[in-house]
Amino acid sequence: MASKEGPVCQIFSFQDSKTSPDPIFELPAQCSTPTPVPIVIDNGSFQTRAGWAAPGAEFDSPRLLFRSVAARSRGAARSETQIGNDIPNLEPLRWLLKSQFDRNVVVNFEIQELIFDYVFTHLGFTSEGSVEHPIVLTEAPCNPLHCRQMMSELLFECYRVPYVSYGVDGLYSFNHNNSQRGLQLPHSGIILSSGYHSSHILPVVNGRLDAVNCKRVNVAGSQAASYLQRLLQLKYPGHLAAITLSRMEELLHEHSYTAVDYHEELEKWRSPEFYEREVHRIQLPFSGKVPGGCVSVEERQERRAQQLRRLQEINARRREEKLHSLCVQELLEDGLLDQFHKSLVQLNMDSAEELQSYINKLQLAVEQGCSVALCQVSELEQPMDEGDGVALMDSDFPEDTLPEKPANPVFNMAEYHQLFVGTERLRCPEILFQPSLTGEDQMGLMETLQYVLARYTPEQQEALVSNVFLTGGNMQYPGMKERVERELLAMRPFQSNFKVTMASQPALDAWYGARAWALEHPAGGGAGGAEGWISRQEYEEKGGEYLSEHCASNVFIPMKIAKPVPARSAEPSVTAQTPASAAVTTVTSTPTPSSSSAAAAAADVAMVTS
Repeated sequence: MASKEGPVCQIFSFQDSKTSPDPIFELPAQCSTPTPVPIVIDNGSFQTRAGWAAPGAEFDSPRLLFRSVAARSRGAARSETQIGNDIPNLEPLRWLLKSQFDRNVVVNFEIQELIFDYVFTHLGFTSEGSVEHPIVLTEAPCNPLHCRQMMSELLFECYRVPYVSYGVDGLYSFNHNNSQRGLQLPHSGIILSSGYHSSHILPVVNGRLDAVNCKRVNVAGSQAASYLQRLLQLKYPGHLAAITLSRMEELLHEHSYTAVDYHEELEKWRSPEFYEREVHRIQLPFSGKVPGGCVSVEERQERRAQQLRRLQEINARRREEKLHSLCVQELLEDGLLDQFHKSLVQLNMDSAEELQSYINKLQLAVEQGCSVALCQVSELEQPMDEGDGVALMDSDFPEDTLPEKPANPVFNMAEYHQLFVGTERLRCPEILFQPSLTGEDQMGLMETLQYVLARYTPEQQEALVSNVFLTGGNMQYPGMKERVERELLAMRPFQSNFKVTMASQPALDAWYGARAWALEHPAGGGAGGAEGWISRQEYEEKGGEYLSEHCASNVFIPMKIAKPVPARSAEPSVTAQTPASAAVTTVTSTPTPSSSSAAAAAADVAMVTS
């Protein structure tokens, strides 16, 4: 009969990794001559990645990787601002952290300028006021025109860059992975992208983004980390300070997974054997020296010896006081008054009443000292009984070592400082599919996908689901691909085909895709420039909101809104309505094949609510 082995508990500890400041690289000579090499910046809401779009093994990865945050106190100078990896630990400065993003859209351009300063300085630019290199920059799907206008103004006016190209991070990753898989152009498919602040569903038809049917779900990595922090703080109210947001992000990245069947997986966790086998115990740091805690044998023997010496001193003083009182009583009983008075003079006393009062005080002091000593003995790990204390007070008590007694059960401080992460491992990633777990009143990712697919014909649906692409840092949970496949199997008609593909590097493929696009489409010279690039002349002529479309960009719908002319009071009311009607007619949109039906939903991604 096989012996049953107990479940092996898995104990982990927080890495609490601290970042080190990024080095300031030298500007490579091959990046400046014969033509300036583009700089690729993946401007993510969680992490910024920057590097060169140059051929060669030394440029095939981003030079800079840092958190998209800045720590700047109120009223501080720009030089006192800490950016990204300059902040070794985010938690002490959590209340000072600022980001350039609101959800996934850049709105704080003061912080964005600090991020650009950090990037250009560490890439090796020493010239102030100009960066003579083209910039490839990622932006949010369906980025509002005002945000793009402010970004173009910052790059062209502040840094005086020659060319700028904007693209969507999910589309860069989609095209990069499709080219690696050898798919034929143009690519069609549907992208499920989940980042730090929001998730997106991006349908791609014939190689171009269908902006009308793009949808955004306001649940992503930051909501999952906050949800995990709230769950563990409610579970362990004694460790509130140790359950920080940075540690929760580490738990999500290292210990969480996506359940293929959520309710079936929860039923498994009801089993004690499954729980003991799968629960992750996270050991928190603690101090082993606790009052009354476990001590060594040498310390225990030293404490007992000290208590023994104290009790012996009390016994000696008590014997001395007893002898003194007996001598005084004998003098009084024998009638030796002269000797009695001489003894009083030696003690600086005047009468027998004063001597008796002094003796009473001594006896009271001895009794108090005995009680204090007995209390100290009771505080030891192996307390002595009351009989032991009485025996020590006796003058004939032998000065031997006290007998050893069995030790009391020791409180396990290590186990007290452990976080048992059980069902939280799958509950937090589940909010991507069920936002109602956190109180969000909106559809989950797969329910939104079903809503998007319903807006296409059956033939278009077949083309889209034949290439379902998962990308983004929040898609890296184990089991995510299997969960999407199971949801699609329940969603699609019987015996229909679909294919789900995970990005090779979900968090970095956007930068690699942007670099590959920049290598294939170099910035052209002249006034017009190449496809996908915005030159300085085009910026000055067409405005900051202008976008040169390419295979990985948003759809550009120009909207020129003229200011209404105020009506004059002297003119009749009929003529006063003319400027307003003229203002309405000036709102134009240039029809494009991909945006003829999208004029109403131009710049904002629709919020899908259940």
